[in-house]
Amino acid sequence: MAVDPPVIALRNAAVGFGGTPLFTGAELSITPGMRACLVGRNGTGKSTIMKLLAGLLEPDEGDLYLQPGLTVGYLPQDIPLTGGMTVAAFVAKMSAELAMNSEAPPRHAVNAALSRMDVDGTRNVDSLSGGEFRRVALAGALLGDPDVLLLDEPTNHLDLPTIEWLEHELVERKKTLITISHDRAFLEAVTTNTFWLHRGALRHNAAGYGTFEDWTEQVADAEVREAQRLDQKLKAEARWLERGVTARRRRNQGRLTRLQQMRAQRKALLIGQDLVQLEADAGPISSRLVVECENLCKAFGDEVIINNFSTRILRGDRIGLVGPNGAGKTSLLKLLIGELEKDSGRLRRAKNLSLAFFDQARDQLNPSDTLWQALAPQGGDSINVRGRQRHVVSYLRDFLFDEKQARAPIATLSGGERNRMLLAKILSQPSNLLVLDEPTNDLDADTLDVLLEVLDNYEGTVLLVSHDRDFLDRVVNSTIAVEGGGYVNEYPGGYSDYLRQRKQGETRSTKTHEKSTKSSHPSKTPQKTSNEESKLSFKEEYELGVLPERIKALENAKVELEKALADTGLFARDASAYGTAAERLAEVEGAIVSAENRWLDLEARRERLKVAR
Repeated sequence: MAVDPPVIALRNAAVGFGGTPLFTGAELSITPGMRACLVGRNGTGKSTIMKLLAGLLEPDEGDLYLQPGLTVGYLPQDIPLTGGMTVAAFVAKMSAELAMNSEAPPRHAVNAALSRMDVDGTRNVDSLSGGEFRRVALAGALLGDPDVLLLDEPTNHLDLPTIEWLEHELVERKKTLITISHDRAFLEAVTTNTFWLHRGALRHNAAGYGTFEDWTEQVADAEVREAQRLDQKLKAEARWLERGVTARRRRNQGRLTRLQQMRAQRKALLIGQDLVQLEADAGPISSRLVVECENLCKAFGDEVIINNFSTRILRGDRIGLVGPNGAGKTSLLKLLIGELEKDSGRLRRAKNLSLAFFDQARDQLNPSDTLWQALAPQGGDSINVRGRQRHVVSYLRDFLFDEKQARAPIATLSGGERNRMLLAKILSQPSNLLVLDEPTNDLDADTLDVLLEVLDNYEGTVLLVSHDRDFLDRVVNSTIAVEGGGYVNEYPGGYSDYLRQRKQGETRSTKTHEKSTKSSHPSKTPQKTSNEESKLSFKEEYELGVLPERIKALENAKVELEKALADTGLFARDASAYGTAAERLAEVEGAIVSAENRWLDLEARRERLKVAR
């Protein structure tokens, strides 16, 4: 089969900025119709590669190829805001500065691009919210329907309807693009290819982001086996293997079980069932109350933001707030934590609330401070993290910073690294209520996993505003949807549960309406019922019960095999035995993955069936 020639490519590229190279020998080739993602840890050089492709940087070594006549639309991660001009003028200026196209965009093209993003071009850029400004920047990248799109964190600050529109636009119009994004759901929906920038090398997988974890596990396993064959110690790489790719082999069973239990308890609380059991498990609800509101109302002039909303948030809850930009999520959040006064209704909060707030603007970081100073402003080399004394460097390592970065100024960090640093600072402070406003912006997959672990171990209550669907599904036990026009509703579970319940509600409403318009005679067609539809089969229940022990046995076998392979003299003494052990290790690791996947599937299905009953 003939392969299409590339429209844009890097050949043997290297960039170092005068120091240790960020990457060397980078090979990247984009063909027509390819929708590729560029992934890797923050600070490894992803945005640098995008700037190379956009022609804004020259590589220290290697070449950039562009197909003659190619038009490119570029959306940077951060765009300097030039105040005092209209939105239309700003888009035209941005296009002239960032795009490779020589001609200035005509006014009608600018207006058309802004119209697609539902932004008024006559507004002043100073009046734009973060989400509106991101839509304006996206309109600039889409201006003139370029042949190739370079999108660096395109979903940052966008609300969910806009993200879903963007996904549909990119896929249905068969756009050629390369994107950097922390949003796993967006990447899984859009991408056909994956480039992984890791430890100075750029790898390519001809599959979308949905296969990323399995692929990187295979790469990590191959590297381990190669290192063992060569009698090498992993040393600096050991921590990466432990905390990074291999450790992401499906999510921790304990975390999933706890989240499911929390969601079941939240559902019981919302519908008023099993409250006695809830109190028996965790004490009286009144002693665990964090925030309670009843018939809460708030309006700004004639615009109703919240109308008759009621909820009860308990200690340990993880509550997600979702909805379009401008619908009122921030207003509701400020009401709940006491930064905004209600118009009517009843609202009470626990008296001993200690709030830690993650601000997506990163205003809490002083760029001239070092990372060490940000964590220990009073001096010293240790800090108290939730009752435990930690050395500053040791704590920074938890957030994937190395010792050399501890004395570096915050101004030298990338956008994702700054978010990571702000999370480290916020989570080191004593609190029992943690408010996170878009915490996942600019974070890489490894940092997201660290954040998941930290939130899982956090004993307080979490209020989370996010447009990251995958992250919401992994963290929250209840979702408050701020729909606009004063409509606010709460749904037990994550974002996917919210979508399903809302759809079921709409379906029930439609069926009720249809039933009311039909004859009052009862249907003669009996409903089908079966045990299979209401609970797991006996065989599946038994399998669910024995799988944890099987996984434990496989993990023990894995440890023993790894011990044997760690013997540096085994290969020299008996190469055949070494090969057999290595093959057996690969089989055991595969069996662990299969068993964990089966356990996750059965447990999730059991929970769905229980909720359906």
